Formats: sequence, structure tokens, C-alpha cells
Amino acid sequence: MNKETSNIRVRFAPSPTGPLHIGGVRTALYNFLFARKHKGTFILRIEDTDQKRFVPGAEKYIFDALNWCGLTPDEGSSLGGEKGPYRQSERKEIYLSFAQQLLESGHAYYAFDTAEELDEMRKNMKASGVLAPTYNSISRSSMQNSLTLGLDETKKRIELGDPYVIRIKMPRNQEIKFNDKIRGWVSVNTNHIDDKVIYKSDGMPTYHLANVVDDYLMEITHVIRGEEWLPSAPLHVFLYECFGWSSKMPSFAHLPLILKPDGNGKLSKRDGDRLGFPVFPLNWSVSDTNEIFSGYKQQGFYPEAFVNMLAFLGWNPGSEQEIFSLTDLISAFSLDRVGKSGSKYDYEKTKWFNQQHLRLKSNSEIFEAITVLDNSILEKFSKEYILEVISLVKERATFDLDILKEGACFFSNEITFDTSAVTKKWNPDFIPHLNSLSEKLFAINKFDEKNIEKVFHDYLQEHNLGLGKIMPMLRIATTGRLAGPSMFSSLEIMGKEKMKTRIKDAVNKIKNG
Repeated sequence: MNKETSNIRVRFAPSPTGPLHIGGVRTALYNFLFARKHKGTFILRIEDTDQKRFVPGAEKYIFDALNWCGLTPDEGSSLGGEKGPYRQSERKEIYLSFAQQLLESGHAYYAFDTAEELDEMRKNMKASGVLAPTYNSISRSSMQNSLTLGLDETKKRIELGDPYVIRIKMPRNQEIKFNDKIRGWVSVNTNHIDDKVIYKSDGMPTYHLANVVDDYLMEITHVIRGEEWLPSAPLHVFLYECFGWSSKMPSFAHLPLILKPDGNGKLSKRDGDRLGFPVFPLNWSVSDTNEIFSGYKQQGFYPEAFVNMLAFLGWNPGSEQEIFSLTDLISAFSLDRVGKSGSKYDYEKTKWFNQQHLRLKSNSEIFEAITVLDNSILEKFSKEYILEVISLVKERATFDLDILKEGACFFSNEITFDTSAVTKKWNPDFIPHLNSLSEKLFAINKFDEKNIEKVFHDYLQEHNLGLGKIMPMLRIATTGRLAGPSMFSSLEIMGKEKMKTRIKDAVNKIKNG
């Protein structure tokens, strides 16, 4: 059986230490797309081994965010499945036996060093010229561990209840190699890997042991995760070898970073509101400070546009196509087209994606959305009228809310004049022409776009007027602004009675300041 094409099982394994950043959502998305493309299984596993950093509400946020994006797991902590439990804190008893297995095989050892002793070790190593002091195959020989203390002393300390951790025992001068699906062959010498803690004094495993054990027991075939985990991958490959699981080791794919807009460093959780855009899918409230970090959902983005944007932060389809539904992404996705280099986040491009997805919506879908945003327009206008306005202003909108803003002059009998537009383009000398044109337009029998345009241009020609002399005044008088959709279509929807009234009112109001 080829694991590249059969029985695909992938996992998204976030830690509930805060809100899910867009980098995490992209990791979930790529796992989801890969699983669906190959008719495999997408698993959500909660890695809560770091109890000190646990944040209440974070796990629910993860589920809510994935659900909003349409990335529904097949197995998970709230969904069940044959390989559960899917929350690492509920698998606590499993890990100790595997840690003991490594102890018995000589691949791990007990370490009793205190925090003060570890600080002293690092201080001494720095003093001797070591730039990055670590607990490794050299420094461990002078530390308080089962390798230096001997079997009897180690046993005695454990029986006395002395605090300890279990560390992996990295061998000297061996090459660890693995073929990353994105980066190709990766080779690291064990001299550059320290003796990581794999089991902590609180009885919980560290990420390194827990994720390898869980991936093995859950039969994960592909580990698709962020670039930040690439330095840990050689240790994980070594753990598979220590357990004798090399034939069951998953394929690794380490995704490129999402960079700040200027390309200078990784986009962080704190960058969003500081730079003027969200970095979380949903709003996140910090309970102890009452800070609220904005989310894409609450800012009016469609989940399909958000997902479309995320897919392109590291992947490309190999074509000019940019607008994809989730179904389209599943069909097109391939790890072969995920790049190694970091991708700069572009908020303007993100808004463009939303604009394109809005244009794909039917007028009826947008009607449902904007009447949720403002139910009062249903009390004033018919559905047919609202649909006409939507059709007119849709191309000018990026968000559903923009439909209400762009259509404000259609949804209210009172309009507000843009003072800068009035200052720039309102010329009292042409008010007689504006009033005369109003009468001509009002006399049209069939008041539609075609006839309005003809009468308008005939009037300009008859009086030898340039378009720029009268059109801006007509638009200001009827909509309050200089920019907007087709003036002739706007007047048709508005109706000639409202048009005439607005022109008359505008002349009086602007004249009187």
C-alpha cells in the first residue's frame, strides 16, 4: 500500500494557549484540503500538555473558527473517533509507558537538575566560549542525571520523591535525514540537537514525545505543519527510530511562514490591530484585560473569501485563476505547489478576494445579508426595490455593509451632502440649467435608463453644455455625492418624483448653507 495515495490521515493539532492565528488556520486548511483531495481523514487533536499556558475558552474558539471556515474535522475531541481520546490531557496515562520504554532501551534518562543548577551550567558554558549552551552529550556528563548518578542513586532519589524530568539521549555525531514534501531532503547532525525534555515533572509529556506517540497511535500518514516546527523534526524522526517505528513514520511537510506586509518577519498575533487589519478569524476577548482583538468574521468578510485568501499564502494553482470555492480548492490543491519561501500578507488583496466573492453572490443572498444588518429598510421599501438597488451598487461594494453605504441615498428620503463635492463642483450659475433639466426629465413618459440618458444628452447638446458642467450637480443634488453607480440607472430606480423633489431641495439647502 502506498501511503501517498491510500488511507490518508492528517491532523491539525493546535494548543489551547490563545486564539487561533491565521497562520494556524492556514495549517488547518492545507491539512483539510489534502485530506479531502485524497478522500482521507482530517483529525482535530488538542495538544494541551502545557498546562501553565492553558487559556480558558481557547479550545472552543478553535472549534468555532474552523466551523466558520467550513473546515469540519472527521475526528476530534468533540466529535469522537476510533483513535481517541483527542485531547492530550486525557491521554496522560498513555505517554508514561512510552517514556519508560525509551528509558529501558537506553534512549532516555532521568535528570534531577534544579533550575539553579541548569542556570549555573549555562553560565559556565558561556564563560568557556559556548555561544548557545545546551544540555547535550557533553554537558550532561557533569549534571545530576541517571547517567552520572548510577542506578542505585537514581532509584533512591525517585523513591524519595525528588523532582525529575526524562530527557532523550541524543547520540554523538550521527546524521538524521528525512525527505520533506516541500523542502526536499533535510539532514541534521545530532551534535546540533540537545537532550530535549520529553517528560516533565508534572507528569505530562512535552510536545516532542506526545505528538510522536499520538501520530503513531492515530496512524497519521502526513504531518503538515508550520515552518517553526522544522528544527524539531530531526528529533521526531529520531524518536521514531528509537521506538522501532521507522516504517510507520509519516511524511513531513513544513509550510512557509506568513510574513508581515513589508516582508520583515513573521506575522504575529500582536501585529493585526497595530497594523490595521485582523490576524484572527473571529473576535477574541482577553478576559483579564478586556482587550478585544478583531476578527475577519466581525469585519464583514465571507468565510469563503477568507479561506480563498489563505490558500494563496504559500500555495498557487499553477494557473491564472485566483477565485476558488472550497470545493475548487480541494480539486486543485497539491503539496507540490506549496513553496518554501514566506508569503507576505496583503490586506488590500484580502479585501479584493471578498469583493470578488461578493460579486459571485446572487442578489437574493445579499438581500438576506443586508436585511440582517439593517432590518428597518424592509419596513420602508419593498423587496423588489431593494433587489434593484443591490443590483445597481453591487459592483462598487467590498462588504455587505457597503451595499447599505453605497445605497444610502436609495434607502433614505433624507440625503447628506458631501461638503467637499459641493465646494468643488456646485456652481450657482448653472442652477437654472439644473432646474430646466429637471423639468425635461420629469416630463419623460417612460422614466427608464435609456430615455433618461437620451433626454439628458439632448439637453446638453441643445444648450451647448459640457458633461462636466451639469452632471456633477445632478449627481450631488440627487445622491449627495460625486461618485456612484450609473446616474441614469440611479434616477430610474429613484423615480422622477423623488428626483424632482431632491433637486429642488438641494438648490434651497445648498443656497442657504
